[in-house]
Amino acid sequence: MTLKAKISAIFLLLFCSFSYGQLDQYDYKRELQGITAPWHKVILPEEIFGKVSPNLSDIRIFGITAAKDTIEASYLLKLKAEKIVDKEVNFKLLNSTHNEKGYFFTLEVPTEEAINRLKLDFKKQNFDWKLTLEGSQNQQEWFTVVDDYRILSIKNAETDYQFTKVTFPSTKYRFFRLLVKSKENPEMVTVKAALIMMSNGSFNNFDIENLKTIQHKKAQLTTLEIDLKSTAAVSSIQIKVNDTFDYYRPISIQFVSDSVKTEQGWNYLYKTLTSGTLSSVEKNEFKFESAIIKKLKISISNQDNEPLNIGAIVIKGYVHELLIRFTEPATYFLTYGNKKTTKPNYDVERFVSKVPNTLSVLTLGNEQKIDKKDPTKSPLFKNKIWLWLLMGIIILVLGWFSIKMMNKKS
Repeated sequence: MTLKAKISAIFLLLFCSFSYGQLDQYDYKRELQGITAPWHKVILPEEIFGKVSPNLSDIRIFGITAAKDTIEASYLLKLKAEKIVDKEVNFKLLNSTHNEKGYFFTLEVPTEEAINRLKLDFKKQNFDWKLTLEGSQNQQEWFTVVDDYRILSIKNAETDYQFTKVTFPSTKYRFFRLLVKSKENPEMVTVKAALIMMSNGSFNNFDIENLKTIQHKKAQLTTLEIDLKSTAAVSSIQIKVNDTFDYYRPISIQFVSDSVKTEQGWNYLYKTLTSGTLSSVEKNEFKFESAIIKKLKISISNQDNEPLNIGAIVIKGYVHELLIRFTEPATYFLTYGNKKTTKPNYDVERFVSKVPNTLSVLTLGNEQKIDKKDPTKSPLFKNKIWLWLLMGIIILVLGWFSIKMMNKKS
C-alpha cells in the first residue's frame, strides 16, 4: 500500500467514526413503545408524509443503548395493497347461433371451478353493444348471471379504447350462454374465462382543502386544480360525474413535484401520475404507484363536447407499514426528516420469507423535534484531550511513514 493510500485509509476510518449513526442529522423522532420480540411492525402516521423525502429514503429506526451507543434496526417498507390472483379457467366453445335477439355463444366449463370474469375479443373494432350472460347445469334451465351489460370499443385516428371485460359475482355452472344483442355478426375471435381472487387492501382517505375548476374553451379542456388538506401518500383517485348521458374523455392526472417562486408568483413543475379515459361505462377509479402529494392537477379533454359536470373526487392511499427487526436491547425511535440521505440497503430485503407472518403493532410516541445537539447521542470526544491525543497520533504516524520513505530513497 502506498503512503497516499495509507493516509486516505486513516482519514476514512476517522470520518466513519464521526458519521455513523448520527441521530442529529434528522429532524424528527418518535419513540417506539411496546417492543417485546425480535420482529414488530409500525403503521406510519399520515402526518409524517409532509416531512419525509419524496421516496421515503430518510426513514430510519435508531436505537440508543444503555451505554449511550447509537445503533440502527433494519426494516422492510410494505404497502397494504390489494392482492390479486388472476386464474384462467379452461372451457369449450360448444356452438354459436343467432336469431332476432342477437348472437348466442354457448360455453362449457368442464371443471368444478367457479368463474367471475369473461374477457371478450371481437374482430370488429367499433361497437356499442349490450349483452346477457346465463348459466345452466343441464342446458335445459337457464339462470341470469348479468343482464344488459354494456361493452364498448372505439378505434380511430385519435382514440383506441375498449371495455370488453364482463365481471360478475363468482358463479359455478357447467354451461354458460352469452347473448350479444347485435343485429350484425360481432365476429368474436376469442373469449377467456377467469376466476379473479382479490384480498382487500387498507386505505387512508384524504380530504380536499381547495378545488378549482377552470374551463379552457379554446383548448377544449377542463382543468381541476386540487389542494389536499395535508401532504399525503396517494395511490388512487376516483372521479364521479353527475351527468347521466354517455361520455368518453381522455384524462391526465399530474402532481406538483417541485415549485419555484418568482416575482410573478409560484411556478409549479408537474409530473404525470397516470393517464387514461374517463368513461360512462367504467368506475373511473385510477390507480398508480404511490406518490407523496400536496397539489394535483386533473386535465380532461372535452374535444367538441360540452364540459362534464364533475361530482365528488375520492382520493385514497395505501396504508404504509414498517416490518422491523430488533437485534439489541435499546430505546428505539422512528426517525425521519433528512433530504440529503439515501435509501438504506438492508439484508432483510433479501430474506423476506423469513419475516414472521403475524407481527404485533408497536405504539408510536408523540413527535419530537430533534435538537441538533441531541442529548441521546453520545459525542465521540467528551474531552479535548482525546482530540489532541488523536491528532498527535496522526502526526506521529505520518512522520513515521515520511521517514521510512526517505530511508528507502537514500
